[in-house]
Amino acid sequence: MSQELDASRWTVAARKSARILARLGTEQKNAALCAMAAALVAGKDEVLCANDGDLRQAQADGVEPSRLDRLRLDSVRIDAMAQGLRDVAALADPVGETLEEWTRTDGLRIVRVRVPFGVVLMIYEARPNVTVDATALAIKTGNAVILRGGREANASNQAIVRVLQQALHSTDVPTESITLITDLRHDLVDSLIRLRDQIDLVIPRGGASLIQRVVSGALVPVLETGVGNCHVYVDQNADPDMAKSIVLNAKTHRPSVCNAAETLILHESFKAEWVVVLCKALIAAGVELRVSRPLLPLLLPLDPDQRHMVKEASEQDYAQEFLDMTLAVVQVESLDAALAHIARYGTKHSEAIITENPQSARVFMESVDAAVVYHNASTRFTDGFEFGFGAEMGISTQKLHARGPMGLPELTTYTYRVYGTGQIRT
Repeated sequence: MSQELDASRWTVAARKSARILARLGTEQKNAALCAMAAALVAGKDEVLCANDGDLRQAQADGVEPSRLDRLRLDSVRIDAMAQGLRDVAALADPVGETLEEWTRTDGLRIVRVRVPFGVVLMIYEARPNVTVDATALAIKTGNAVILRGGREANASNQAIVRVLQQALHSTDVPTESITLITDLRHDLVDSLIRLRDQIDLVIPRGGASLIQRVVSGALVPVLETGVGNCHVYVDQNADPDMAKSIVLNAKTHRPSVCNAAETLILHESFKAEWVVVLCKALIAAGVELRVSRPLLPLLLPLDPDQRHMVKEASEQDYAQEFLDMTLAVVQVESLDAALAHIARYGTKHSEAIITENPQSARVFMESVDAAVVYHNASTRFTDGFEFGFGAEMGISTQKLHARGPMGLPELTTYTYRVYGTGQIRT
């Protein structure tokens, strides 16, 4: 009980702020978002200094390069975070939107209206940009947000929240609308996610172990994000040049994020020469290949300086979210075989087919069970900013309430407002 009381102290101010936020108009919320954007740019040096300390500590702790990339901030990334705040301000406000309306025969008028959730708890790992994204979307939708970031980004998150809270002093949005938990004990999280009467929604964003811990232990409703074991299937009717361009982008553009491709599926009809050219291009870009056994003979003649970048794939490789410059490659005999592979190993995140055959594209897009399915495009577009949402709370791979990049509408629920003229039920 004492631990739960300790956890609840983080929620009192947030709950009070949520009641104030729910009554604010769009202009008031937008003014706060723009003020935070300006403050973030002005406070860039403070944030970068804190981030540099986090990076040096993470490197000393032996954190892998993919996590360092997610942790790292620079001037360009901070400018992008500030632009995200402005972009969210420019979007239509979903709060107060009438979803449907009707009048009963007895004269009762019933209106279904979008409203905020109230208090949203965001639990995430080493990505300080999530601090800004989550805050932007929460405030625009009238929600107070409690942020619990990872240990590796603790100083960065504290600096960002200080800057954002200072900006709110000159606005109508309470500073306590943003709460950063600096106590990083795991048992505190376990207590927070059980505070059903004080927190309205929890969103975990990070690795599989974090998400599973929250999903299995929460009493608060969970809006689940998921890991991304994403596939690119190159169909027998694919344009080879397009396929090469998309595969390279999906894997190498930013391999440390969840929408990067982790497995390349090749139709067996492709000539060996083209397969070798594609694999050489991936290796030249720094990608280590884990290939299915039938492909090994094609790649054994590679130059010695490239051959060490090719290994036989294991069962675990097909199920792995590498989050680095490693790619599993498998050859299949048909579209159905590609679909079966994705169904077995995919995580319902993002899947792509490269083909000039409309029928194959239709079958793929209707058959794959994923939040986002692509035809002739890179999986790297699975992102709230790229979808025009300004920012995102994460990528939902579940099927209830929200799926795919979660923007403003996904942070609202609805209420029925019923207007009468004295009606009573008989």
